[in-house]
Amino acid sequence: MTTPVLLTFDMDAELLWTARDPAGADKPVWVSQGHYGPKVGLPRILALLRRYDITATFFVPGQVVERYPAQIEAILEAGLTIEHHSHTHAWSEKLDEEQEAEEFRLAADAITRATGRAPQGWRSPAAELTPHSVKLMEKHGMRFSSNLFDSDSAHLLDARDRTTGIVELPFAWALVDTPVFMYTNRVAGRVMSAPSAVLETWTREFDGLVEEPGTHFMLAMHPQIIGRPSRMWVLEQTVRHVLASGRAEFLSCADYAERVRPGLLAERDAT
Repeated sequence: MTTPVLLTFDMDAELLWTARDPAGADKPVWVSQGHYGPKVGLPRILALLRRYDITATFFVPGQVVERYPAQIEAILEAGLTIEHHSHTHAWSEKLDEEQEAEEFRLAADAITRATGRAPQGWRSPAAELTPHSVKLMEKHGMRFSSNLFDSDSAHLLDARDRTTGIVELPFAWALVDTPVFMYTNRVAGRVMSAPSAVLETWTREFDGLVEEPGTHFMLAMHPQIIGRPSRMWVLEQTVRHVLASGRAEFLSCADYAERVRPGLLAERDAT
């Protein structure tokens, strides 16, 4: 039995900085950190995926899709999928229902125009769902969600009063690059971890999950953060460790969601 491995990249570019503070658009150093992702980090990531012949999923805000057409084309030429990650990377919890609906619509339209494919999955830009998020996912035909932290296994996403047909693919902060590698001089006391420490966490997480049937191993990364050479070392060593196990299968989020959907729906409908 193999464990599904889901490599995911949130290509937020400068929106990671400016969405939280619009004044950041006038701060060249802030914006430059975001530019690093599409311009420098992304080519390194695509080269690694090509080198090991593995797949991944990119969650990209609509504005980033529009601003970086060459980079979007490179992702598509590599045979990789682009999924929904809002339009401006505005934190969903700070939006009213109408604003959140506009974020969904604009991003879905931008992704469909650029890729010829409607997005199948959604990841919140704020690591949070609002009371309106599930309804909007359903309206826009999302087949999967990757937002919650409640399990190591795929399950159907619950609305407040029912279980939906949307497959939730949970992840965990321990398998995200921002808590360990992201730095800002605006937050006192924040430090970056050594790559070796992160490698130990990620590989030990995989080794534990692979022993439990029905789980998946998902990494959530950002090209502007994981794309540094020292951090790419962590990703490559993790990939090599996973491949050496002989017990893993790299899948896109959409493909994995479709694989598990029939069983999850049957289980739901039997209760």
